[in-house]
Order: sequence, then C-alpha cells, then structure tokens
Amino acid sequence: MYDIILFDFDGTVYDTVEGITKSVQYALKKQGIDAQLDSLRCFAGPPLVDMFMEKYGFDRPTAEQAVRDFRERYKPVGIYESHVFPGMPELLKKLKDAGKVLGIATSKPQNMAEELLEKEGIKGYFDAVCGSMPDGNNNSKREVLTAALEKLRKNDEKAVLVGDTKYDVEGAHQCAVPCIGVKYGYAAEGELQRAGADIIADDMDELLEILLK
Repeated sequence: MYDIILFDFDGTVYDTVEGITKSVQYALKKQGIDAQLDSLRCFAGPPLVDMFMEKYGFDRPTAEQAVRDFRERYKPVGIYESHVFPGMPELLKKLKDAGKVLGIATSKPQNMAEELLEKEGIKGYFDAVCGSMPDGNNNSKREVLTAALEKLRKNDEKAVLVGDTKYDVEGAHQCAVPCIGVKYGYAAEGELQRAGADIIADDMDELLEILLK
C-alpha cells in the first residue's frame, strides 16, 4: 500500500503539451531550425536544457539560450495553453479522502506549477509542491523528488512516484522509490516498459485502482 503519492506534473496531472511544443518551436526558429509540433512532444516534462542538447545536439550555452527564448513565449502565452487532465481532480479527491499524502515533484519551475494548480482549484490537495528554481537549478527529477520526500518524510518504503516518461522512472529509481507509469501522458510507445516502470496504468481509472490497493 502506498501512503505517500508523488505526482509528476506535465503529462501526468496537467496536459501542457500545446504550450510547451509551440514555445519550443518558437525557440528553435531563433536558432534557424524549423520543426513540426508533433516532433517536439518529447520536450513536455524533462529538463529543457537536457532535451535541447539531446535532440538537437546543442552545446550547453546554446541550449541555455534556447531555454531563455522558450520562456520568452511560454511565460506570457504558453503556460496558459494547458489544462488539467479530465478526471484528475476527482482522482485527487478520492486519494485524499482515503488518507493519502500527496505531493508534486516536477522539473517545471515551481512557481509555474503552483500557479496552474491554483488556477484549476486543485493546489489544496497537495501537501507539498516541489519544482525547479526559476533559473533552472535543481531541475532533475532526482533532485525535485528528493526535496519532496524530505518535506513529506514519514515512511519512504510506502512512497511512490506517478509519472509519464522514462525520466520519471529513472529519477524515482535513483531515489529508491517505485514508479507507476501512466500511458495517457507523453511517453513514446514502449518507453515506460524499456525504462523499467514498476507498474503501468493504461488510464486514470486503472491508476486509481492501483493507488488504492
């Protein structure tokens, strides 16, 4: 049984892919690169600097400049091109009613995550929201998950991370925490299995069933 349930944000609690991909596309155009939005879904969730380097071979200074360009569009526009996944508020309420301790562990800047949770009226369900600093520091999944666990520490043996990509699985396992992968998020086909997700939920109903076992 899981008593402490940590959630990733992008692709797990919130559908943010539209605003992220459009803002990445905007940043890439400043580097002279034209990219189709569908090819940029992989940017929803992981640290942006890492993704610019991994997907486009940018060196770190170029990747950091691309992140600054990304935020030029994302902060005023892209952040609001998003919405909570249908069924998530109801799932969170049922978990809280069952006495679960809930938290957010995200590579997204913490202030942005908190703003969006507040906008949908679901911030109150979470006992801790841990994200990266606005300057992009401490933005790995391992770092934000460690921070969340420290805030919620009761019994780590009963903690779990719910996420949608290999980065969530890897970060959870680095912290010796199991990871439930959700297939309704942004992972490529087979990504969660290859990463070694401990359990995979096809949809929100199955996720709730797993978390309440």
